[in-house]
Amino acid sequence: MIASVTGTVQSRRPDHVVIDCAGVGYKLSVSSKTLERVPATGQSTALLAHLILRDDGINLYGFATEAERDLFLRLISVSGVGPKMALAALSGSSAGELRKAIGAGDAKRFQVVPGIGRKTAERVIVELREAFAADIDEEIKASTGDTPKALAREGLIALGYDATEAEAMLEAAEADEDASPEDLIQASLRAAVKAA
Repeated sequence: MIASVTGTVQSRRPDHVVIDCAGVGYKLSVSSKTLERVPATGQSTALLAHLILRDDGINLYGFATEAERDLFLRLISVSGVGPKMALAALSGSSAGELRKAIGAGDAKRFQVVPGIGRKTAERVIVELREAFAADIDEEIKASTGDTPKALAREGLIALGYDATEAEAMLEAAEADEDASPEDLIQASLRAAVKAA
């Protein structure tokens, strides 16, 4: 198994890069997010990798971050989502944004990806939501303190929203950074009403 590739960038294309490692050029299919982080031709780079062996060939996929590779692996574990579709999803949003969308049950985020219809988007949510919601809950708990945002999050949870929904509402809220918890809750509720 090839877990990473380090070498000189030989070429950059919209959907792949070729990296020269000791005289061997490895072609790695990449998302547009990873491509943004690959330096110009002739410069040195390192990408995490995942190798997929199929009847029709051997394909190598490259990732700039561990979070992106992890999400790719989870996406291709869903029935009906192949590597190309997973890379297309990763090209449209960052891994963190997609994890939050899955945790919040936002199937519409995936329906805009070429090749992913309503049923496949819903399958992604159903199969991965629980795992990502638990991850997000842990991240929220780790970052919770006595900040206004943390107190507002607790207030939204007390109103009946789950942690993932509360986090998404706070991110959508249009409020000053120095707003009080009460102001953040009001802004979150107004944003939720507008989005509905």
